[in-house]
Amino acid sequence: MRIAEFAPLWVPVPPPKYGGTELAVSDISTALHELGHEVTLFACGGSKTPATLVQVIGKPMLELLGGFSWNAVPAYEFLAFDELLARAGEFDVIHNHAGIHPLVLSRVVDAPIVTTLHGSKPPDFPYLAERFKDRPFVSISEAQRRLAPALNYVATIPHGIDTSAYIPDFSPGDGYLLFIGLMTHDKGVDLAVRAARELGERLVIAGVYRKEDEAFVQKEVFSFVDGEQIRYVGEISQAEKSALFAGAKALLFPSRWQEAFGLVMIESLACGTPVVAFNNGSVPEVLRDGVTGYIVDSFEDFKDRIGNVGRLSREACRTEAETRFDRRRVGQAYARLFEQIV
Repeated sequence: MRIAEFAPLWVPVPPPKYGGTELAVSDISTALHELGHEVTLFACGGSKTPATLVQVIGKPMLELLGGFSWNAVPAYEFLAFDELLARAGEFDVIHNHAGIHPLVLSRVVDAPIVTTLHGSKPPDFPYLAERFKDRPFVSISEAQRRLAPALNYVATIPHGIDTSAYIPDFSPGDGYLLFIGLMTHDKGVDLAVRAARELGERLVIAGVYRKEDEAFVQKEVFSFVDGEQIRYVGEISQAEKSALFAGAKALLFPSRWQEAFGLVMIESLACGTPVVAFNNGSVPEVLRDGVTGYIVDSFEDFKDRIGNVGRLSREACRTEAETRFDRRRVGQAYARLFEQIV
């Protein structure tokens, strides 16, 4: 098949550091290319792919605009629309990752547009969601569907990763606990800090925070960072992730909100590292309680299960990542779906 992969323009595909959606788009595009399909990726400057790349703008929008904006469609995205329209006749299917607003193109292109939603909140621009609710949508978890139940979901396909790029460590000894991700109240970074302090465990925190969360992070995180028990390493590259995951005794995922997936969970499993997570969002769809981690409903249970992670098989964690969440399996699932729709 001839497949267009339509990515957001905020950061490159794959992202040099933070960017879960862009990492997912990269793995899907690469997997479909490796399966023999003719894939064209529409993305911003700095993007790299073994498929055909259409560079819509020379720099990421994050750099051009100086930060994220969720209030309107940035003007630069219309360049992506123009590039796609110029080539629309070349594709059997258009795979949209940029939200609901690109579906306005579905009235003027012949190829079906399949939209994978990546967000953990109800769709932006609810009037657009209502207008285009009958178009085909893919959810990344069953939990995500509860955020917008009226949409026409044609499949649920969890994210996948290149498991070969993650080197597991099956004997981390007395390794540290790890929190990795956006540092917000919703993500529960403060609960990770509190648990580590009360348990006397070492905690490594990797991630970024936004300006609106600065006061929270200063009070609940940085006031406890001492470089020894609680250590902050900032934003890390994709290449640095594997070693950081592999050296941890457990990934802490104390998310308070209904997160649609949580890519760090499967990255952790690929490194042989179990996950201790709150029972929210997609967690019970990703983890097997007592096998690849622990799923808890309270902070006290969270602390208790952290103390039990040594009982879990790190080999089982790695096997789970390979059998359920390798990007090749994800590519095969999308290929089957596209063949049905085309």
